[in-house]
Amino acid sequence: FLAALSFSYFSKALSGTIMKSSITQIERRFDLTSSTAGFIDGSFEMGNLLVIAFVSYFGAKLHRPKVIAVGCLTMALGSFLSALPHFFMGYYKYETASHTTSSDNLTSSINPCSLHQDVNDSMLEVSQSGCEKEPSSNMWIYILLGNMLRGIGETPITPLGISYLDDFAKEENVPVYVACLHTIAMLGPIFGFLLGSLCAKLYVDIGFVDPGSITITPQDSRWVGAWWLGFLIGGASSLLSAIPFCFLPKSLKKPEEANNDKTSCGYSPVIMPCIFPNQLICPFLSDFCTSLKKVLSNRMYFTLLCASLLQFSSFIGFLTYKPKYMEQQYGQSTSKSNFLIGVTSLPPVGIGIFLGGLIMKKYKMGIVGATKFSFAMSFLSYAVSFLHFFVGCDNYVVAGMTVSYEGKPIPYNENSVFSECNSHCHCASNVWDPVCGDNGITYASACLAGCESSVGHGKNMVFHNCTCLQLSSSWTGNNSATLGQCPKSEDCSRMFIYYTVIQVIGGFCYALGGTPAYTIMFKCVQPQLRALAVGLYTLILRMLGGIPAPVYFGAVIDKTCLKWGSTSCGQRGACRLYDSNAHRYVFLGLAAVLRGPSFLIAIIFYILVKK
Repeated sequence: FLAALSFSYFSKALSGTIMKSSITQIERRFDLTSSTAGFIDGSFEMGNLLVIAFVSYFGAKLHRPKVIAVGCLTMALGSFLSALPHFFMGYYKYETASHTTSSDNLTSSINPCSLHQDVNDSMLEVSQSGCEKEPSSNMWIYILLGNMLRGIGETPITPLGISYLDDFAKEENVPVYVACLHTIAMLGPIFGFLLGSLCAKLYVDIGFVDPGSITITPQDSRWVGAWWLGFLIGGASSLLSAIPFCFLPKSLKKPEEANNDKTSCGYSPVIMPCIFPNQLICPFLSDFCTSLKKVLSNRMYFTLLCASLLQFSSFIGFLTYKPKYMEQQYGQSTSKSNFLIGVTSLPPVGIGIFLGGLIMKKYKMGIVGATKFSFAMSFLSYAVSFLHFFVGCDNYVVAGMTVSYEGKPIPYNENSVFSECNSHCHCASNVWDPVCGDNGITYASACLAGCESSVGHGKNMVFHNCTCLQLSSSWTGNNSATLGQCPKSEDCSRMFIYYTVIQVIGGFCYALGGTPAYTIMFKCVQPQLRALAVGLYTLILRMLGGIPAPVYFGAVIDKTCLKWGSTSCGQRGACRLYDSNAHRYVFLGLAAVLRGPSFLIAIIFYILVKK
């Protein structure tokens, strides 16, 4: 049973991480804003909350292994449903100014500048007719539903699995088994991010599109990886994890020692078995309300709940958009961001959780000791996180957006992509198909760079005679440009290394205080109210933290967008370029502002504990 449960823990962590690691890809593929992507991400918690009370109570009365098997099958179904839109949507069309060249393999010279004079009118007609036939606009709802289904399926695994272990294992072995579970569950996110990294490297329509005709690289903000592949693998893993549970018995032979004082209500991290009546509703309801009142009027429990809620909201918002932050701030590809999170951020967290438990055991910490230790570690990680503000990178140098065509920085309200050097070209202002000039400045399209001829095909296309390059005062080289944004500076790569080190140290300290913090909650309330207290804690954290945090973090990040993409219908797509500085201050600032007050509440908690 332990082996089967460990594998199901691994599968649910794997699927959850695949969702987190694909969020930027989904945003680009379906042309969503960050807040909508955050809403999709939060739907998992919604599914979870819909059924947690029912499952915890009724599940304990049914054949527990079979209920868990049904949960694993539901998770698999949810993962497959999330991958479904890919197969119905047709190929991914990224916005580009040079559609005509990719279709015929001519290496003949085309003139980006004159392309747009006669094309503009016909392009409009095409996009209007293509608009009615565009099915992809609402396809993201399938991902939302799939994610919600995954939340529903995940519900029985923890409460029923742990109560089963608790009922049929020897008393002294239970903590060891639970530690085993959590250690194996830590492998899920590591594999999930590595798998996410691998999928992000592969082009979304891999196997159906000629690789030579793709003009974008994984570093490009229009690149979409094979996001659907991760969901298929996660679904297969969940499907496999359901099989062993079908063959496990409803109950095992109990160990010899007296079992009379143990009820399945006694121990369990996410259980609410005490929410539904046994025989009569009325006496039960009054009893339930009394218990609830007791738990919530416990001042220590309530202050701990408030502090945890702030910490959790900050943590979830930060975790959801961390890959995006690494891409936008440091110019990393989605693939590399996911790989680095899997390899550098997660192992220290796993080690931290484990060491935290060992330290508690070695020093036999009581509630006061655990509070001090947990508070100190959390505050240390908070202090370390402020270093992030100093290791950011400057904006991309984009003509007409972050700098003028002469190469001087400009304030953002005056940004204008047109200049005298490209006024004779009749360019579309909303196209984002960036080229990198030899002078190190990025232009929003070859046309806006004033380029008059091009050589080559696919990714290797080079544009010549670009009139706008002559404007930058210090530049005397040749006036050509290549496809794609100019990379960030060398300085930025160094800053990225510092960022990674800060992440590792901060994550380790945060995790070290995690185990003591979790045990404090057990010690705040009377033993008979523990199950209800833990259930309520989880419910409130998920409802007020897990669901809204990704949405408001996303909405704030959207505010820092400088250049929105446009869909084939001419509507607003996903963001292509963020203001790096504003993005940094807003994203890290919001996480810091949420966490700050939790330490004031924690001080009040400490005073109550001391009393």
